[in-house]
Parts: sequence; structure tokens; C-alpha cells
Amino acid sequence: MNPFRQLLRAAGGQVPLGTWIMSGSPIVAEAVGHAGFDWAVLDMEHSALDVAGVLAMLQALGSTRMVPLVRVPWNEPVVVKRVLDAGALTVLFPFVQTADEARAAVAATRYPPAGVRGMAGMSRATRFGTDPDYLRLANQKVGVVVQLESRLALQNLEAIAAEPGVDALFIGPADLSADMGHGGHTIHPKVIEAMADAVHRAKAVGKPIGTLGLAPPQVVRYRALGFDFIALSSDLGLLIHGARDTLFDLQSQGGDNRVHSLHGGTVTE
Repeated sequence: MNPFRQLLRAAGGQVPLGTWIMSGSPIVAEAVGHAGFDWAVLDMEHSALDVAGVLAMLQALGSTRMVPLVRVPWNEPVVVKRVLDAGALTVLFPFVQTADEARAAVAATRYPPAGVRGMAGMSRATRFGTDPDYLRLANQKVGVVVQLESRLALQNLEAIAAEPGVDALFIGPADLSADMGHGGHTIHPKVIEAMADAVHRAKAVGKPIGTLGLAPPQVVRYRALGFDFIALSSDLGLLIHGARDTLFDLQSQGGDNRVHSLHGGTVTE
């Protein structure tokens, strides 16, 4: 009943490939949705996206096959309630470190008595009151993915995974690398070792686990580690790299005399 759960179950040995949507633009999200990605994260944590923007993005992605997850800014029930009422079916919770925090995340997505989500009959989620089954089935339909982004979170992996209602785990390499003292070096050997161990332990308890790679070689490496679902870059990352590569190609063919720095991120006349 939950599209993201269905995607993972139907993978058939393939690793569903996603991306991050950070632009806050419904038209960009819709375009990326037609590019062939299996899933995407609508990011409220590190972008200017608000609840009204999430609603517009979900509407835009409704015409594509890309399955959306909404990453809320924090493990906080009020914003969770609002994105669910806007029609989100899977929520990604950042920086979950303990079983208690995972339990609170699940509770924020469930109607009482199973949780603390407030009930509203006139919402986009209920098809504006025309879906007679939504309130009865919502607790089963909503998916929960929790991010493990610290050494403490990895220590508690099994306890977090065991919380009823947690559908999948997600390793955040950037924050994990910072917590390990290797900030920004997401492919540092120690970080990779910790991620590989997390994959092994997640599989031992039967819980899907995903992560994010900034570039194709990193995604290939994560596939080899055994991750069950992986995101590649973001809409803005794909845009800026495509633009810079195009300018570089033009320069290399003698069609432009500008100085282009692939790594510095600047183009100067």
C-alpha cells in the first residue's frame, strides 16, 4: 500500500536509484521525475522548501513514476502532521540516534491510539474528504525511513531497526564523516568501513538500508557494499555539473575564451 515499500519489494535484485530535490521548484522536480529516477527526497532540512512547497512538489510528481519521500527538518510531530496532510506517504527523519527517537518518529506518523498524529478530514491526503478509507488505513499506508548520521546512531542500529513502523534505515555519509572527525570526506576509509559494517548489520536483522552518493563512482561503490537503495546527487547538483561540463566542453573546443574552473565553481570573463 505504501509506494516506497512496494518499490523496495519489487526491486528484484536491482538497487532503486533516487536523487535529492533541493531546488524547491515543482517544474524542476517534475522534469527530474521524468528522467528515470525511481525515487527522490523532497528536502525540507537543507533547503528553503516549506509545507506549501511540499504540496506543490507532490502535485508535480504525481504525473511521474518517481516515488517521493519528504525529509522533514527535524523529528518533530507538528511539521510531520502537516506534510502528511499535504499528501506525503513516506517521511524521512534526519539524525535519529536512539530507539526512543525512532519510536517518536513513528508515533508522529500514526493516528491514536498508535501515535500522536492529529486527525483532519478535509486535507489533500484524504482527497479533501472524499476518500472514506484514508483515516482507517493511514497508519498502515504511511512509511517511515530514519537517518543514521552519527557513531551513536550506528551503535544503536539494531535497536532502531527493531522499532515497529520503521521501514528502512538511511546512512547520511556527510554528517557521519563529520562525527567521525573526517568532515566532508565521505569516502574516507574509516567512514566506508563504518558504512559497510552498518549494511552487514542491517541485513542481519532484515531491514533495508540506503545512502547517498555524490557522483556515479561513489554510487557504484555503495552498490558493491550492498546498500538496498541509493540516491545520486541532487537536482541542483545535476544542474550545476551539467552547466559547468557544457561550458568546459565549449572552452575545450575553442568556442569560448572564458576561464572555467570545474572545481572552484566559478566562471569569470
